[in-house]
Amino acid sequence: MSEKKQANQIDIQLKEDVAQGIYSNLAVITHSSSEFVVDFVRIMPGIPKADVKSRIILTPEHAKRLMLALKDNIRKFESLHGPIKNVDENQGHEGPIMPMSFGPTGQA
Repeated sequence: MSEKKQANQIDIQLKEDVAQGIYSNLAVITHSSSEFVVDFVRIMPGIPKADVKSRIILTPEHAKRLMLALKDNIRKFESLHGPIKNVDENQGHEGPIMPMSFGPTGQA
């Protein structure tokens, strides 16, 4: 491997607790002139309160890189698995977009 390639490589570590991941079914995105804030939330059926599970703060440049990377990965996913359903790209919607309904509540 060339010295130039070695200098450009980053050794990324994935700690065990982070590798487990955090499930989120809602992302709330806000921004200022200098940063984007993405709050990942988990909403559960029948529970009116939802806590932010993780917050990621990005520069505008990194937010745009993330958007482009997501678009590329979604295109690759859909080419293998077909279109992702239940997404309206032309909502013209202000505020957070709520995830699909959980459906009827069961009874015990």
